[in-house]
Amino acid sequence: MTNSSTRAKLVDRKILLPFILITSLFTLWGFANAVTDPMVQAFKKVLELTNSQAAWVQMAFYGGYFCMALPAALFVRKYSYKVGVLIGLALYAFGALLFYPAAITEQFWFFCLGLYILTFGLAFLETTANPYILAMGSRETATRRLNLAQAFNPVGLLLGLLVAQQFVLKKLQSDDITDFSTLDLAKKTLIRTSDLMVIRDPYVILGLVLIGIFVLIAVNKMPQAKGEGGTPNLRETFSSLFKNKKYTLGVLAQVFYVGAQIMCWTYIYQYAEAIGMDSTTAANYQFAAFICFLVGRAIGTYMLRFINSAKLLTYFAVLAGICTALTIFIEGMTGLYALVLITLFMSIMFPTIYGIALDGLDEEQSKIGAAGLVMAIVGGALMPKWQGMIIDLGGSGVNDTTIAGASEVNFSFILPLICFVYIGWYGRKVGRLGN
Repeated sequence: MTNSSTRAKLVDRKILLPFILITSLFTLWGFANAVTDPMVQAFKKVLELTNSQAAWVQMAFYGGYFCMALPAALFVRKYSYKVGVLIGLALYAFGALLFYPAAITEQFWFFCLGLYILTFGLAFLETTANPYILAMGSRETATRRLNLAQAFNPVGLLLGLLVAQQFVLKKLQSDDITDFSTLDLAKKTLIRTSDLMVIRDPYVILGLVLIGIFVLIAVNKMPQAKGEGGTPNLRETFSSLFKNKKYTLGVLAQVFYVGAQIMCWTYIYQYAEAIGMDSTTAANYQFAAFICFLVGRAIGTYMLRFINSAKLLTYFAVLAGICTALTIFIEGMTGLYALVLITLFMSIMFPTIYGIALDGLDEEQSKIGAAGLVMAIVGGALMPKWQGMIIDLGGSGVNDTTIAGASEVNFSFILPLICFVYIGWYGRKVGRLGN
């Protein structure tokens, strides 16, 4: 790492306001992530779903990213970053507001549809914001700049979890009942209707807030980035990206990272349930994990001033893998503490992989390349589903059988462990390629 990267300006004062406005978007999708994770457990109880069925929440949420990322990139490529942001906010708000009719119909698929459309908006926002932040300054400080912007993502995570904990989980009547299925139909229907309205409210309020943010950004002038509005040859762009090992391996690393992140954050509730903890108490440990995420992001961003980003990624992946192994093979509270600590070492992975993968690409390649990295969020759709299937091997509970000497919920964290092994390998690989 050259000394110039420590001396170069992170953000020029002339574009400080646009930088702040775009950085604020990172909080918005952090909120959506955090408020949605506990809904897997909530829907499982309220609608009497298996772990695998409830994982459709994450399938819908992260599947939307996969489907819309490339169209969003092509749209932004033709028009502008600002228009992309406004489209993203509009879709985000619309998906959130769909929770109102979904609660009336009490249909699980309707809630999933709302999440699916909501993440169309998030795909627009992430596809727009990440490369825009990278472009707001010198190449030498690009990864640090993105880590700084991404540091506001945990703020959204904390806010989202607080809302989920205080205004959803604490108010769910079904969470106070050991076996919801034993209730008579009338009582069950009454509780289900009440609980679905509780789940609905944060999303509806969020939708209204997003409309306000839409108006705020619409009336502010945003500078065009270099190359906006151009339509160069797509075939050449895709060809150059596929030939770039740092990029292609980075997309796969991002698939594994997002999968690991969502598995660790989603199934912390099932892990806690296995040791006799209710969802409200478990949310405190997820809150602690998000604090670790915020602290880790701050520490990691500072360390990037002195340590090559590929090396730091490797170190953090190894430490995350060790914590995951402890989560698998140590029962009780110690295992839960290890699960919380994983998040500390996951903290710098997304923006660091993102920055490494796009390093050296020109403006147009970065726009399309960013779409591939956002599409990689599909890992958050697929892997939690697979983990839920592992947990369901012995039944609909979380501790019905043992696998390799560990309970099924503990053993299911073998999937995040595999993810961290690959991420560590990627960091080492790109370090050799030159970062």
